[in-house]
Amino acid sequence: MYNDRTKLLIGEEGTRRLESAKVAIFGVGGVGSFTAEALARAGVGEFILVDKDLVEETNLNRQIHATRETIGLSKVEVMAKRIRSIRPECVIKMYQTFYLPGMESSFFRDADIIVDAIDNISAKIELVIKANEYGIPIVSSMGTANKMDPFSFKVDDIYQTSICPVAKVMRKELRKKGVEALRVIYSTEMPKEMEQEEGTERRVLGTISYMPAICGLLLASEVIKKLLEGEKENG
Repeated sequence: MYNDRTKLLIGEEGTRRLESAKVAIFGVGGVGSFTAEALARAGVGEFILVDKDLVEETNLNRQIHATRETIGLSKVEVMAKRIRSIRPECVIKMYQTFYLPGMESSFFRDADIIVDAIDNISAKIELVIKANEYGIPIVSSMGTANKMDPFSFKVDDIYQTSICPVAKVMRKELRKKGVEALRVIYSTEMPKEMEQEEGTERRVLGTISYMPAICGLLLASEVIKKLLEGEKENG
């Protein structure tokens, strides 16, 4: 069996818990694609995948589903196909859309846990608030762009974070909203300053292959630990 080695670690009961779990993953890019694959290989039985983007050539350096053959295709569709190539029995619901404040959210209300791998900070905040409202555990990724130190990652509550610019904004806004706790993966490395894109005030974010992957795998670890606890409570 594909999961015999996993079962040696987590036992029959742990295996059953993962197989019966439904995980909603918001953002199936550099971070979220690695999270999805790690959870599928661990034996999670059902997924909700949410991402509007198509695979682009610039994704090839860091996204597990990005290949020359998948450029131009929907990220949720290629991720679903990849998961099913590993475990055909997985149940997968796909939503090719961005999650934004005010969006209908009943489609993930029955999830056992939520993974926030979204880039947009206002969307991240809204998702955390909805997760709290529904009583669904959520784990969230902070920024990995413009960073290169793999040993800088930490797993902690949002209010214990430091240095990370994304976490700083999240702390401030979530405190205003009355959110008391949020499990996050963040990096303590100071992001590198990038040059402005010619003719604009926009700064293009730099990325390297292993940073989003590490963050995504740490998210998967947190999800699995939470699911094996068998509890449905935030934090």
